[in-house]
Amino acid sequence: DTNQALQTITCHLDVDGSSPDTNHYGTMFGGKVMANIDDVAAIAATRHARTSVVTASIDSVDFLHPIREGQSVCLEAFVVWTHGTAVKVFVKVVAEEMLTGERTVCATSFVTFVTLDVNGEKKIVPGVIPEIELEKLLYDEAPERAKKRMAKRAASKSLAEKFGTGTP
Repeated sequence: DTNQALQTITCHLDVDGSSPDTNHYGTMFGGKVMANIDDVAAIAATRHARTSVVTASIDSVDFLHPIREGQSVCLEAFVVWTHGTAVKVFVKVVAEEMLTGERTVCATSFVTFVTLDVNGEKKIVPGVIPEIELEKLLYDEAPERAKKRMAKRAASKSLAEKFGTGTP
């Protein structure tokens, strides 16, 4: 059987008052959150596929609450769906007030990767077996998200062709 149970991986990141990752409002830069999302999602995709992966698309990032200086930040990622050479990963970003233990989901994201073999050729990836209800929900919704992503990608390619390589 080439299918695998979903694997959750967790990465911790601490943000403090002197961090270059925060802006003048005392909150983490959105770009830094996105970079960490990409990092942890790539680890989850690689663990599932057991081969190299490259980011094909950050399908969505929804910033729900700011991450403030001094909060501990935890990113959790797991593969929710695969199709051919594509791996779809869900990431949840949670901030925690260290003194009170209050936790808040600050962002969610879906990231798509393409798997590559040692020669840089696309490689078929194992499927996934969702086990709990939330995993099943994300798995069942994945084909529709993939369809929307492909339509958005086609629109982006069309726009890129219209703009070309000249100076805007």
